[in-house]
Amino acid sequence: MRETEGNPDVVTPDRSHVVAQWTREIIHTSYVAMGRPEIESFLAKCFDDVLAACDGPLESARLVGERLVDVHFTEPTVVHRTLNHLAAVLPHHRDVDQTALVDVLGAVGSGFAGALREQTLAEQEIIKQSVLDARDAAEEAHRASEARSSAVFTSSALGIAIVTLDGVIEEINSSMTRIFRAGRNVLTGRTIFDLADATWVGELASANADLVRGEVDRYQLEIRFTEQHGSHVWTQLSASLVRDADGAPDYLVMLYEDITDRHMLQEQFRRQAVHDPLTGLPNRTQLQTSMERALEPTHPGRRIGLCFFDLDGFKAVNDSLGHPVGDQLLRAVAQRLQALTAEFGALAARMGGDEFVVLVPDTDGAAGLVAKVEKMLAEVTRPARIGAHELSASASVGVVERPVAGADAEALLRDADITLYRAKQDGRAQWVLFDTALNAEARDRFKLSAALPAALDHGELFVEYEPVRLLEDGSLFAASAGVRWDHPEFGELGEESFLGLAEETGLITRLGSWALGEVCRHAAHWTERFGERGPLAVVNLSHRHCRDPELVNDLQRVLRDTGLPPEALALGMPEPALFDHQGDPVDTVEIFAEMGVKLLVRQFGDDCTRVARLRGLPLFGVRVDGPHLAGFADPDGPDPLDEHLLGSAVGAAALMRLPVLAGGVDDALQAERLRALGVRSAIGAFAGERVSALELEQLLADAG
Repeated sequence: MRETEGNPDVVTPDRSHVVAQWTREIIHTSYVAMGRPEIESFLAKCFDDVLAACDGPLESARLVGERLVDVHFTEPTVVHRTLNHLAAVLPHHRDVDQTALVDVLGAVGSGFAGALREQTLAEQEIIKQSVLDARDAAEEAHRASEARSSAVFTSSALGIAIVTLDGVIEEINSSMTRIFRAGRNVLTGRTIFDLADATWVGELASANADLVRGEVDRYQLEIRFTEQHGSHVWTQLSASLVRDADGAPDYLVMLYEDITDRHMLQEQFRRQAVHDPLTGLPNRTQLQTSMERALEPTHPGRRIGLCFFDLDGFKAVNDSLGHPVGDQLLRAVAQRLQALTAEFGALAARMGGDEFVVLVPDTDGAAGLVAKVEKMLAEVTRPARIGAHELSASASVGVVERPVAGADAEALLRDADITLYRAKQDGRAQWVLFDTALNAEARDRFKLSAALPAALDHGELFVEYEPVRLLEDGSLFAASAGVRWDHPEFGELGEESFLGLAEETGLITRLGSWALGEVCRHAAHWTERFGERGPLAVVNLSHRHCRDPELVNDLQRVLRDTGLPPEALALGMPEPALFDHQGDPVDTVEIFAEMGVKLLVRQFGDDCTRVARLRGLPLFGVRVDGPHLAGFADPDGPDPLDEHLLGSAVGAAALMRLPVLAGGVDDALQAERLRALGVRSAIGAFAGERVSALELEQLLADAG
C-alpha cells in the first residue's frame, strides 16, 4: 500500500495488493486447473494490460476479457466482480476521467462477451453434431455420442432448450430453470416467444422464421424477459437449426446465456457517464444531448427556455459547517428541482459546484417560464433540515427564453450564464430575464476580463498622469497615476472600464505591481532631472492589492531597482484597507511610514463614524471626492447640505493636521471656494488634463 501523492490520508493499493484482492474476488466463482500462484500471475499480467489500455489503444483491455474465458473463468459473476474491482482501483493507478474509464471497462466486458459467445457457438456445434452423429452412426457410436451430448447438455452453464420448428420448448437443461427462475414443468410446453418481453418478440419471430426457412444457419439476439415479480432477466440467445437425415428442418437448439449482471453493470457505467455522482442529476453531457433534442424544429414556432441557478453564499456553508453538510444541502436542492421539473416536463442538471441548469422544452413564452422559475425558487429557498442544522439556501437565476429557430446550445448556455452574472450583481436571491442590450454589455465585460492578462503581457497598458496643483499658488505639486488600455477592438479605455474586472478576477495584484514599477521608473527620472522640483508620484492601490502579503516586498524591490527615493512616492489607499477585521491598523501602515513612503487616504469622510479611528496613524493627507463637490462650481453657491458635509470632512482632517486633496475640481470658482473651506490641493480639469510621463516632464520644464 502507498499514500496518494498530495494527500497522505488516502491510501492507494499497490499492484500486488490489487492482484491478490482480484484473485479473492473470483477464485471461488470458477473452477480451473490452476493453483493460486498461477492465478495471481495470470491476473497480474491482465492488470498490466488493462493499465496499458488506459494510456493507449483499448485492444489490450479487450484481450484481457478474452483470456478470462480462455482459462475458463466463465461463471456469470466473474465479469461483474472483475469490472467492479477494476472500476474501484484503476483511478488510483491512472489519471483517467469517467468516460475513459467506461471505455476501458467496456473493452474488457466486450472481449469477455465475444469470447464467451464463440465458446457458446462451439458448444452449440458439439450438441448439433452429437445429434446428427446419434442418428447416422452405428448403435455403439450412437451411445457414445449420446453420452457426450448428455454431458454437455446437463453440465453446461448455458441454458439449452430443444425447440420445435414453431417455437414450442420440448426439453430443457437445469441451467434454464436457474436462468429463468422457473421449474422444468413451467418452461416445458411454452414457446420461446413467452421468454421474451413484447418489445423483443417481433425481432425474435423474424429471426426464427429465417432460420426455419433455411435462409440462415444460426442467429444471435439479446433479449429481455420480465418475470412475474418484475425482475428483468437479460439473455443472449443463440439458435441453430437441426436437419433430419434427408436434410429437411427437424428442430431447433436454443442456447441462453444469462447476461443480466453484465447488462446491469453496463447500464450502471452508462448512467455514471451522464449523471452527476453526488446528486444523481443529469450532468453536462446529458444536458447537451437533451438540449440538442429540444432545439430540433419539430413544429413551427417551437420555443425553448433555459434557467441557470447558482446558490448564494454556498461557500459559507462549506466553510462553516463542512463539506459533508454542504453536499447534503446540494442533494436536497437537487431533489427538489428534480421533483418540480418532472411536473412540467423539464430537465434539471448539475453543472458542477453549486450551479444547476433547468432545461424547459416547448415553453409558452417568457411569462410562463418566469412563473415556473418563481415556483422553483420558492422550493429551493424552503428551509432544509440537514442533521442538526436547519439551512435555507437562496439562489440567483439567469433566465433565457427564445424561439428554437436560429438558437444553438452554446449560445443558450452562454447567455444564461451571463444573465445569471447580472442577477448576482443586482443583489442576488432573484431571477433576471435575458436582455439583449444588457447582455451585450456583459459579454464585452467578459471579453475584457479574458483579454486583460494578455494585454498586460503584450504592452497594451500604459500609465498617464493627472496633475495635482496647490490651490494657494497653482504650482504643480504631484502627479496622480492612472492606467489606460489601448484595446485593439474597443479603443482607448480608462481604468474605470477594467479595474473592477481585475479586482474580481484577482489580476489586480499583478496589474497594481506593474503600475507601481512603471510609475516609480518615471518618477525616478523626474527626480533625477528636477531634484526637489520633481512632483510627488501618487499611485492608487485597490483594496485587494493593499491586502496582498507580497506588497511590501514588491514595493521594496521596485524602489531598489528604480532608485526612486521613498519620500517621492505616495500610495493612495482606501480607508477600509488601513484596518483589519478587528478594526486594528494593518502592519503595512507602520512599515510604509518607516520606509519613508507617504500614505494618502482615499474615500475620506464617506463614513463619518469611522473618521476618528484615523487619529494617530502616520498619514500624509486625505482625498475627498463625490457628487457634493460639484455644487461648489454652481454660480449660486453649493447646496447647504453639501457644504456642511464637505466642511465636516475638511474640518476633521484639519483637526488631525492632514492636508486635503479634492478630486473632480473643474474650474477656478470651484477651486477658490474649496480653498476657502480649507482644501489644500486639487485634481481635475482645473489642475490640468491627463498627460503622458513625457508631457508631464515638459510641463515641469516649462514651469521652471
